[in-house]
Amino acid sequence: MLATLIPLFDHTMTVCAYSIFAQKENFLLNPRLLGVGRYDGAAAIPGLDIVESMGLATISGDKEVFIEINNISLFSDISSQCDAPHDKLVLLVDGELPAEERYIERIAELRKDGYRFAMRKLPVSRFEEYRQVLSLMDYIFLNHKKIDITKAKLYFSRVYPNISLVAINVDSKEEYDILKEGGGYNLYEGEFFRMPVKKGKDEIAPLKVNYLELMSIVNDPDFDLGDAASVIERDPALVISLLEMVNRMTVNQGITSVKHAAAMLGQKELKKWINTAATKELCVDRPAEIMRLSMIRARFAEKLAPVFGRANLSSELFLMGLFSVLDVILEKPMGEALDLVKVSKEIRDALLEKDGPFAGVYDFMVQYENASWQEVSRQMVVYNIDMGDVYKAYVDCLTWYRDLFAAEKK
Repeated sequence: MLATLIPLFDHTMTVCAYSIFAQKENFLLNPRLLGVGRYDGAAAIPGLDIVESMGLATISGDKEVFIEINNISLFSDISSQCDAPHDKLVLLVDGELPAEERYIERIAELRKDGYRFAMRKLPVSRFEEYRQVLSLMDYIFLNHKKIDITKAKLYFSRVYPNISLVAINVDSKEEYDILKEGGGYNLYEGEFFRMPVKKGKDEIAPLKVNYLELMSIVNDPDFDLGDAASVIERDPALVISLLEMVNRMTVNQGITSVKHAAAMLGQKELKKWINTAATKELCVDRPAEIMRLSMIRARFAEKLAPVFGRANLSSELFLMGLFSVLDVILEKPMGEALDLVKVSKEIRDALLEKDGPFAGVYDFMVQYENASWQEVSRQMVVYNIDMGDVYKAYVDCLTWYRDLFAAEKK
């Protein structure tokens, strides 16, 4: 199984839902599945299996989840495959769904059970043919590059007033800003929220300077615990977080100072904690999804380390993932951003040049989160990677991220 979550944003850059894109098999190893075996086991819905096994809270909190279904799985016993609240599941169909009576009746039946629906990959030329199907949709995904939103907004508001429009393939922040300004779309999906920064701000907010100084200290190959403790002491939030973490790890140790707490953790764990905690603080004024992406990439890269035969470098790969959107976090070009935190040459080469010993892990991670399953499958063959190991690593990331914030709320 391969699965990834792709966020959908509103006009305030708030994530309102996630799409689950999944693939059950490596088609390069079993090309039969692309032909006569295409619909083997098609009644099972991978997305529902993922929600059922992981829980809606782990995947999306209380947000809606869009799940792909096909012409066969539409008629399966959907409620038996997943116990999640029906109104949180949006069943995503596409233009291959026949606009025939039995399909229309089935969608109407599932809507009565509380499920919601979305349509994608439907050409404008077929809108009229699919009038009855569209009347049952809650969302429609539109490629904004192939449609005039002014006309689409007028058409849908008149014919389907209850349908929400989702702009897909939004590839840059400039595109997002233009679409948002023009109005018409309710949600946006694409890579715009993590595109590399080419030209950034001249100054960094004063509070962020402390975090960058701290990260610079601990990313030095042989940093001094006392220097790190001195910077931590300037920020009460970091002091509290550090003491809470150490207290969870130790019993009756009588922590007497920040330096004592830092010593209890040791260099390796302190470095990981500081980079994680500081990154979270740097993300405070950025869209929440940026922090989530940074954290999940960090954990995913760490978990992929043994898969790529680099188990002894898992800590470095964690930092590579964590800093992979540092340019977006700091609103500075990646080269300038990395200069502020003193990363290793291997991390720098991977993030700036897409080269070096970590580049393969970085590229695999990005292809996976984009649901580029053909390329992911190719790389699994090239590197002799087991699909189960990759899926297990990704599930661990989502669970770890959920638990990370659950612990903070206690």
